[in-house]
Amino acid sequence: MPEWVSMATRRSSSRNVPPAVPQGEVIADFTQYPEAVAFVEKLVRNNFPAGFIAIVGSDLRSVERVRGRMSYARVALSGAITGSWMGLIYAFLFGPAIDTANVASTANGALGSSIVIGAGIGMLFQVVRFSLSRNKRGFLSQSSMVAAKYQVQVPSSMISQANEAAAKPDPTN
Repeated sequence: MPEWVSMATRRSSSRNVPPAVPQGEVIADFTQYPEAVAFVEKLVRNNFPAGFIAIVGSDLRSVERVRGRMSYARVALSGAITGSWMGLIYAFLFGPAIDTANVASTANGALGSSIVIGAGIGMLFQVVRFSLSRNKRGFLSQSSMVAAKYQVQVPSSMISQANEAAAKPDPTN
């Protein structure tokens, strides 16, 4: 098996093989992911085979960004929105058929009622669930993984081809 197996080939050959860190030579180091992506874009635009390029992030850190404060009002609003969508779906699936103009006004009333009732049920459910949760947090957050360093790697046998593609001027300019 060659030293470098592209991710697409690895996925198609066996679904149960765990992902592995690609083996190859580092041709560029970056501190920001967009810079590494721009470098890879340049390689691809200069006809370097895309399946042989890997961006490897190292020194991973978990970053949790606080987005806002959690309150009963926010929980209730979220429940009302979710519930109204569920009511709308229910109305379309189980509501009366619209055949004539007279039935249409009845159907619109049923549609509106389903949305309002769904919003109320969703709001009630979310507020009760929030009040019963044991490990309440007073804030909303979003977690992500961030690397301190990004390296662009190619197979050892293709380093000269990658360096040539990187040295060429960008064809889109």
